[in-house]
Amino acid sequence: ATKEFDATAGGGAISVKVTGEKVIKEIKIQKDVVDPEDVEMLQDLILTCVNDALKKVDAAQAQELGKYNIPGLM
Repeated sequence: ATKEFDATAGGGAISVKVTGEKVIKEIKIQKDVVDPEDVEMLQDLILTCVNDALKKVDAAQAQELGKYNIPGLM
């Protein structure tokens, strides 16, 4: 829960940091990716980046739980 996970999208144009509790701590957007004529692209990059970071949290949690072999749990 105290670990943080990073993800990027658009070749590093967007970066997101989330905690192991799936709390978004930081979103960084490079100025050159902000185009008022193409807001949809920016929205897609942010969604992709946030979802990737959350998947990393899920993968880390699954790996942690995999260490414990509790019959009937999975």
